[in-house]
Amino acid sequence: MATRKKKWIKGAIKRPGAFKAKAKSAGMSTSAFATKVLKKGSRYSTRTKRQASLARTLGKMRKKKR
Repeated sequence: MATRKKKWIKGAIKRPGAFKAKAKSAGMSTSAFATKVLKKGSRYSTRTKRQASLARTLGKMRKKKR
């Protein structure tokens, strides 16, 4: 059952490294770029907004394990 819970992450990441590359080209960290993308009124694509939401979720999970 423990392996089943972790597999949703693998299925959710469709383009590995794509959001990090977008953040790097914007000159920002991944979390800072995610905050910028998810701000109300931002004009990023739906795909980018979903990537930002997933990045924020995975970042929260990582902090809990530390």
